[in-house]
Amino acid sequence: MTQLDSLGAARARPLVAIVGSGFSGLMAALHLLQADDGPSVMLIDRRSPFGLGAAYSTPNPLHLLNVRAGNMSAWPDRPADFVEWLAKDRGLPVGPGMFASRGEYGRYLQQMLARVSQDPSCRDRLHIVPDEVVSITPQKDGWRMELGVGRSYFVDGVVLASGNPPPAQLQVLSPRARASAAYADNPWTWTAPKSLAGDGPILVVGSGLTMVDVVLTLTAQFPDRRVIALSRRGLAPLSHEGPPPLVMPDPPVAGSPLQMMVWLRASAARVGWRCAIDAIRPATQTLWSGWTLKQKAQFLRHARPWWDVHRHRLGPEVAERLAGLCKSGRLSLAKGRLLSIDLAPDGFAVEWRGRGERHASHLTACAVINCTGSAPPFNAKGGELIDQMRREGLLRADALGLGVDADRDGRLIGRDGAYQRRLYAIGPVIRGALWEIIAVPDIRNQAPRLAQALLCDLKVRTQV
Repeated sequence: MTQLDSLGAARARPLVAIVGSGFSGLMAALHLLQADDGPSVMLIDRRSPFGLGAAYSTPNPLHLLNVRAGNMSAWPDRPADFVEWLAKDRGLPVGPGMFASRGEYGRYLQQMLARVSQDPSCRDRLHIVPDEVVSITPQKDGWRMELGVGRSYFVDGVVLASGNPPPAQLQVLSPRARASAAYADNPWTWTAPKSLAGDGPILVVGSGLTMVDVVLTLTAQFPDRRVIALSRRGLAPLSHEGPPPLVMPDPPVAGSPLQMMVWLRASAARVGWRCAIDAIRPATQTLWSGWTLKQKAQFLRHARPWWDVHRHRLGPEVAERLAGLCKSGRLSLAKGRLLSIDLAPDGFAVEWRGRGERHASHLTACAVINCTGSAPPFNAKGGELIDQMRREGLLRADALGLGVDADRDGRLIGRDGAYQRRLYAIGPVIRGALWEIIAVPDIRNQAPRLAQALLCDLKVRTQV
């Protein structure tokens, strides 16, 4: 089995592989490296640069964070860290109630990675591996990892930090339409053509946060094109408004989904719905964990669309820009269901049925962009590693199909229902366990919990 030369001396310590180098993977690595008696860490990702992931690699200054800068510190115990970094290192007067660009946040994360790489107490323990993990298999008291270029490693622990999967493929597309350069199956990896056929609008499928970023990019790149955003209910993200309140109502710590919604309605009547949503946010993981499987399924079926647009909000500047596009006619929000998309001489022939309508409608689009949101990891393109681990019985889907099955610390649960030894996951991939685990404020709180649990597991290993 091959090893990097620099790992020869490091094997005196346990070795943990973190698969994925976006925010989730980076924070898991940093918390493990903070422990003086902690492990060496391999941070593995086929994408570069490290530390950005899809969310913070955008160079477009129009793409702003959806959370105020004052709540975007990477460290739970240093809430002003990001705002202070913006002022000191970037010279940007972004206050805690303002919204920085996602590109700036990416630079913030990369600087943290650079600092730990240069720290004498950590640099010999951190190993950056630009490659893809293609398989993970159990070995005596550890794991064997096979990488894309043929190297293999023995590690003591593994953390899956794959981030948000790409959207699920649109099943209504014909093969010809799917092969077109004017169709984007994944908007984050799509390179838009310089010109578009015909004179029809651009069709964006989905109306969530991804749609907003894509619309801002497309309307700037193609100023002569209209955009139609189609989703089942036609709901778009709402906006933040004004500074956050100084005093929040006390959220419930237990109760059914119905009781939570009753509390939200009552609190919204007193303090406004934004304050009510923000107040309950720290309690959502605890509430979710206390619900039965049936209650969780009911919440997802009946309340999730409205929860998403109220919970995942836009900064006022972005919301104002989006409203301007709607007012000018450049952007239209439509609600309905796609029936078919085929290639046509002047673009795409789209058949869809409006919500509540009996008859189908037709339009000719010059481009089609899939913005339906992240698919569950087992249904996502590029999820080969998770599929391999499921075939081997190392993990399983959670009961709701949102992600992989795990406990609140991120310990993965195998096909037999037992915890896997020193096999963890962090971030959106364990959404079934925590529900709210896709945003920075939630992931930064999970990272130290995961690190502490894994450090305890590693100490047990060394004592056996």
